[in-house]
Amino acid sequence: MSSVVNVFVVSPDTRSERRFELHTSIEQLKNKLELFTGIPVQNQRILLLDNEQDPNPVQVLDDDSRPLGYYSIRDWQVLKVIDTNPSTSFTGQLTDTSQVEKFELSEEAYAQRQDTVLAYKQQNKIGRFAEKDQLPQKPVPEVNIPIGARCEVETAEESFHKRGKVKFVGPTKFGKGDGVWVGIEYDEPIGKNDGSVNGERYFTCKPNFGVFVRPERVRVGDFPVEETHFSDEEM
Repeated sequence: MSSVVNVFVVSPDTRSERRFELHTSIEQLKNKLELFTGIPVQNQRILLLDNEQDPNPVQVLDDDSRPLGYYSIRDWQVLKVIDTNPSTSFTGQLTDTSQVEKFELSEEAYAQRQDTVLAYKQQNKIGRFAEKDQLPQKPVPEVNIPIGARCEVETAEESFHKRGKVKFVGPTKFGKGDGVWVGIEYDEPIGKNDGSVNGERYFTCKPNFGVFVRPERVRVGDFPVEETHFSDEEM
């Protein structure tokens, strides 16, 4: 027969697995239990249970002179240590949060702290703090129209030519941000802008000399300057 027993020890603040020798007296056991339950020897009442949910104890270990084996304790039974005077040993207060003063921060104070999840996201540009250029963007089609090239813009009138110089090729913030636009500086003041739209500048020219059109309306080549007339088909 084994001279030791393995048991669960539970108290108001602890739960653990322990191994005791059966010849240990209850008085010696209480001294050991005080070390890890925090309950003074004089305040301990020890119940022997078959399991933690058992409402009725198998034994009450109330004779300090008796050895542990006297109570016929078996492996994996439960020693439930009750504190008969918790006001002096403060048991149960480690798990009782009802008396703990809650620490609360206003949204403004929380936003100013540097040790929060919010601050981490801001510093590393995560989630809603990600930079716009880090977000997925639609692919921009390749357009073979060189900057600085002379060009002619298609019009509805066969004999009417709008000529100028290519000053910008690329995506824009206007036009729903879809596709590529070509910015042109006309030879004459027949344009719509000065190279900027809605406060966003894409190139620089004199007022009414600038225009933005789709690439399919632009022909690049050796187009000399000639007199042209205004049309409102462009942006």
